[in-house]
Amino acid sequence: MLKVQHLHFSYGKRSVLSDVSFETSAGEILAVLGPNGSGKSTLLRCLTGILRPKQGAITLNGRTIAACAVEQRARLIAYVPQKVETAPLSVFESVLLGRKPYFTWKASKYDLDKVEEILGRLGLDALAERPVDQLSGGESQKVALARMLVQEPQLLLLDEPTSSLDLKNQVEILVLLRTIVRERNLTAILTMHDINVALRYADRFLLLQGGQLVGNVLHGGLTPELIETVYGCPVEIHTSERNRSFIIEKI
Repeated sequence: MLKVQHLHFSYGKRSVLSDVSFETSAGEILAVLGPNGSGKSTLLRCLTGILRPKQGAITLNGRTIAACAVEQRARLIAYVPQKVETAPLSVFESVLLGRKPYFTWKASKYDLDKVEEILGRLGLDALAERPVDQLSGGESQKVALARMLVQEPQLLLLDEPTSSLDLKNQVEILVLLRTIVRERNLTAILTMHDINVALRYADRFLLLQGGQLVGNVLHGGLTPELIETVYGCPVEIHTSERNRSFIIEKI
């Protein structure tokens, strides 16, 4: 379980997050929603330990993240930022970097086997020798997900993981992520702009506005009133014949 208590973060005198508290459970996908500048990406970077909060505590399964060494955090938490820098590496080499917290000088047979297993699971085995900088957007995102999974973390953090993907690749990535979170009993936190995509794949929603927590609700608790409070836009929520919710902006 991830537990965040009274988190505050500022860039200089500018407050970005103010008194943010929430919990997540294993096997759950949490979508962080909110307008631009609401603190979504900053929250993820605080959770990774990249940024040090001004106040507050972050614990994962009883461990205080701030007290963990870098190597320990890398075994607990995997993070994919909005922009993933590509290096002149093959797909196999790039994914193998996810095992770096577990070896110093040389990868073991277990490390190599784990990479092959994940590449096969994500349908990337045929691309193992291809340079990462020659991949499509969807393929690159799958490689980033594969690198996360070989870390064998407990918490997955993804910042706008589908923002540059077409519909087919969005569905593939999010279906894969949801399946793996369930199978491995992990926790995933995703920042997202598309509320309809979040409604389809997330279990819980965290809504930020101006760095403050406005809502922390399960799927059924995301109401038109809450969305309008956060985004300033009146909407209607409809449910399809397959019991899937989606929002439509009121005109």
